[in-house]
Amino acid sequence: MELDPLLLSRIQFAFVVSFHAIFPVFTIGLASYLALLHALFYKTQNPAWERLAILWTKVFAVVFGMGVVSGIVMSFQFGTNWSNFSQSSANFIGPLLSYEVITAFFLEAAFLGVLLFGRGKVSQGVHLFAAIMVALGTFISTFWILAANSWMHTPSGFEMIDGVVHVTSWMEAIFNPSFPFRLTHMVMASFLTGGFVVAGVSAWYLLIERDVQANRKALSMCLWLLLVLAPAQAVIGDFHGINTLEHQPTKLAAMEGNWETMQGAPLLLFALPDRDLQENRFEVGIPYGASLILTHELDGVVPGISESPPEEQPPVWITFWAFRIMVAIGFAMIGVALAGLYLRRGGKVYRSRRFLQTLRVMSITPFIAVLAGWVVTETGRAPWLIYETMTHAEGVTPSLTGGMALFTLVGYMAVYGVIFYAGTYYLTRVIRYGMQAKEEEKLVDDFETPKRPFSATSTPFDDNPAKGEG
Repeated sequence: MELDPLLLSRIQFAFVVSFHAIFPVFTIGLASYLALLHALFYKTQNPAWERLAILWTKVFAVVFGMGVVSGIVMSFQFGTNWSNFSQSSANFIGPLLSYEVITAFFLEAAFLGVLLFGRGKVSQGVHLFAAIMVALGTFISTFWILAANSWMHTPSGFEMIDGVVHVTSWMEAIFNPSFPFRLTHMVMASFLTGGFVVAGVSAWYLLIERDVQANRKALSMCLWLLLVLAPAQAVIGDFHGINTLEHQPTKLAAMEGNWETMQGAPLLLFALPDRDLQENRFEVGIPYGASLILTHELDGVVPGISESPPEEQPPVWITFWAFRIMVAIGFAMIGVALAGLYLRRGGKVYRSRRFLQTLRVMSITPFIAVLAGWVVTETGRAPWLIYETMTHAEGVTPSLTGGMALFTLVGYMAVYGVIFYAGTYYLTRVIRYGMQAKEEEKLVDDFETPKRPFSATSTPFDDNPAKGEG
């Protein structure tokens, strides 16, 4: 059996990107949350805000480190697996990746050190400024990466000369047609991810009655945020879908499972798309639903997948079902946010064990939704690497063999498995032991209280004052 280097390269890049994406989507939202916590502590001097800031700074440090390690590999893959694409698009992609490093990564790296190690060594104002700069760095990084990725979906402001991209307008290329929608959608997803993770951890602390005062504040803050952002994300997604209908109609058709262009297209809730038959083998839908959502008219025209030749059609069943997973999780988020609003009466939101357990489960769902969204975005573009300009087959490294691609794929999986295990282990320890107010107060008291003299049988770690004293 001959190994296909193109297929293996696509699987490898999908694996690396998926593994990497779960970290920045968390740190973008968490960095802003940290800046807010530091600002609240700076203004109120309430120690509850400081305890929260200390805990989530530890979490941020671990996740940020995992994101950096996993992200570096993606740049290498452009050269090892996609050299034709790199050579062709270097005039645009190269500068954007450089801008991301210079304007964002350096900013984050410099002020992250102050954020992590500056507490008690610099003034509170400087520490707050460092937190704000780290948060700003995450947004700048998102800006450049989403600009590059969006250009690959809706390329503009360029011309191809002898197979090489030449930028004719940097403004048109960077602010390409899909960029504003992708950037907003991604930033909102990051805030939702951070909000649900913090809410889930806070709910767990309330269940075990640890630092109730601080975690009530954290949970309340998150639930107000989610109540606004979860419905807003649905609205942004609607605008994003309309933009996709205009610029990538085949992807939109695959998302909807619509094979033939039609008026009054149904919104399919369930279907079994069959690319060979060019139809759905079974489907359940809401009449006129797709047309109403996409065109805001009952008899609006929705394009069909069959408008494109089979070799230019994406893997429909993956795109179709990934989109539904993302949307289903989005509606679940809205439901949980509304339930939190209802339970605020009488403070039930802090005492309902069923609701708190639900929040613990929901802390995982944003990552699933983000991965499903990336699957929709990238598989829906197939077979194009640069939409309607360069295919995956044209962009892959010509000298790459199937054996080489398989070797690196297995290697990345093994290394990333170790990174994920180690990172998860330390994150679990940070969350499990990182916010024990009583223990922290005891440590402060022990530090400030004069120590008794040691006897021959006592130890510096002896907690029993009756032992070893003679």
